Amino acid sequence: MKILLLVALSLLGPSVFAGQWEVLGKREVKIRAERDVIQVTAKEGKFSKIKLKVRRNGVRFIDLKVHYGNGDVQDIQLRKFIPAGGETRVIDLSGRKRVIKKVSFTYKTETKGRRKGRAVVTLLGKH
Repeated sequence: MKILLLVALSLLGPSVFAGQWEVLGKREVKIRAERDVIQVTAKEGKFSKIKLKVRRNGVRFIDLKVHYGNGDVQDIQLRKFIPAGGETRVIDLSGRKRVIKKVSFTYKTETKGRRKGRAVVTLLGKH
């Protein structure tokens, strides 16, 4: 029965999963104010939306830049604190679906309560 289900899903193709968020990269970020980059390969495909998830510690995002494969850069001002376990709003990318080369962000990690150490920022994309 499980084999039949897997075969059926594979025949439906990737369009069934097109509405799901895909992990494009992760970065362990430092405690002090900093700038970091998450590299994305072209093999990941074209995306129309992104968001960031935060684990371990909260992060105060100041600025976010999306660098596209064609050299364009989209500057997104977040200026928002995202607690550990939280995520940013869904960010619509300019233009049609685009290949993302990298995402750079300026931030400050904020330790609250007993949580110590670095935060982990995960970049998610939606086709």
